[in-house]
Amino acid sequence: MVRREVVIGLGACLGWSALAIQLYLVLWVRWQEQASLIGGLVNFFSYFTVLSNTLVAVVLSQAAFGRESAARRWFLGPTVSSGIAVSIVLVGLAYSLLLRHLWQPQGWQWLADELLHDVMPLLFVGYWWCCVEKGSLRLRHLLAWLLYPAGYFAYALLRGESIGVYPYPFIDVASLGYGQVLLNALAILFGFIAIGLLILGLDHWQGGRLAKARTQP
Repeated sequence: MVRREVVIGLGACLGWSALAIQLYLVLWVRWQEQASLIGGLVNFFSYFTVLSNTLVAVVLSQAAFGRESAARRWFLGPTVSSGIAVSIVLVGLAYSLLLRHLWQPQGWQWLADELLHDVMPLLFVGYWWCCVEKGSLRLRHLLAWLLYPAGYFAYALLRGESIGVYPYPFIDVASLGYGQVLLNALAILFGFIAIGLLILGLDHWQGGRLAKARTQP
């Protein structure tokens, strides 16, 4: 148990470190351009990647270091942790399929990208598989999970409409138009649903297997 908490704690530290590196890079660019640092902070938290990785780091921190509380129980509950798992898997897949080929980050930016889009999704899936209680998820939970990406999409469009900047090229209304952006969003939403169904299936299978093992003499 102690060894598991150490591994989870290291994962939490890695997640926060990745976010800190990315935030530093964003603010450093804003500083060099003599732009608002507050605006840079808002931009930083306007990415689905950053929001999802923040949730991952919070869950891992609660699991490793958190004291017993309502917040800890909420974040570590199978429903919330599994929904975050779906979101961070989407982050990794969407980056690899839609964004990775668009640029070649170097140095610290490469490190931040690898941690946020590859390492943390894999690490959190491992945490979900090994540490989150299985067997309690239902299809209605997937409907609840959908509120997060749907709400983010609405926010991104409203913010982009007001300032003319969109966080991801596949939802850039100024370049693609609303029709194409809505099609892109639906495709990503279907991807989210597919990942969610996979998580539900794995939860059901593992929960049944563990329940059967507990009944064996």
